[in-house]
Amino acid sequence: MTTKTSKPPLSIRLKKEWNRNAIVYLVLIPVLIHFAVFQVYPFLLSFYLTFMDWKIIGDPVFVGLENWKYFLSDSLAWKAIWNTVKFSLYYIAPTMALGLILALIINSGVRGARFFKGVFFLPVVTSFVIIAGIWGWLFRGTEEGMINFILSFIGIEPQLFLANSSQALAVLAGLSVFKVAGSTMIYYFAGLQSIDKNLYEAAQMDGASTFRIFWTITFPLLKPIHFYVLITTTIGSFQIFDSAYLLTGGGPNYATTTIVYYLYQQGFNSLNLSYAAVLSYVLFFIILAISLVQRKYLGKDSNIY
Repeated sequence: MTTKTSKPPLSIRLKKEWNRNAIVYLVLIPVLIHFAVFQVYPFLLSFYLTFMDWKIIGDPVFVGLENWKYFLSDSLAWKAIWNTVKFSLYYIAPTMALGLILALIINSGVRGARFFKGVFFLPVVTSFVIIAGIWGWLFRGTEEGMINFILSFIGIEPQLFLANSSQALAVLAGLSVFKVAGSTMIYYFAGLQSIDKNLYEAAQMDGASTFRIFWTITFPLLKPIHFYVLITTTIGSFQIFDSAYLLTGGGPNYATTTIVYYLYQQGFNSLNLSYAAVLSYVLFFIILAISLVQRKYLGKDSNIY
């Protein structure tokens, strides 16, 4: 007959646990406090504000679901969401493709690979304000703009670009691609370095062409990188703000008013913090839903290294 051993008191077990992992807890406690104060508390406070009417001055007034109802009927908010979706379509695929191409170039053993790596990565570490200023000059909607100056040589009339409702969003997406492609290149380059070189040697011995080697070996084995870059670029595209703020101010005719820019206008220009909180949660739910869908259908078996 076996006797059941009683557990020591909770205080003794906690003391033993502390003695074993004291250094871990000493490191984690400040991090957890920081996370609670600057992440959890603002998250919960903003959710509380979605049910209030608060414009900084005065006390918040409870209005229930009125802010959420207003969002459903706010045509400008839905236009901002649609602009953000269009921006994502302009931005995600080119960023991934350009990052992969640049990674293939520096991974090919070309002479001066380190130099090219630095050149390709330079926009990432350059101030966005500087890059946006140069981009605005390039796409200036007059004959003084560099792009219009080049187009004039092939007989194309000057384009308005940032002042054209149908062109401005694509121009802003091009700016973001130029800015971010260098960091995407680094991710792909790391993935390329992780692929077993014996696979390439075996394929070459079998007479496979360069394109076939890329399509059947390189591209599939980069699936974890594809998935990671897709997630990060999607999240980044839905958080786009700085280019619209610096170059277009959300115009022309709200063509470049994205959800984050509209949130900024509501929160800081109109001081409607309660409605801005609603927009922030709408953005959160959109990004969460898209990320879950991507994880479900594109993230399967992505950890193959």
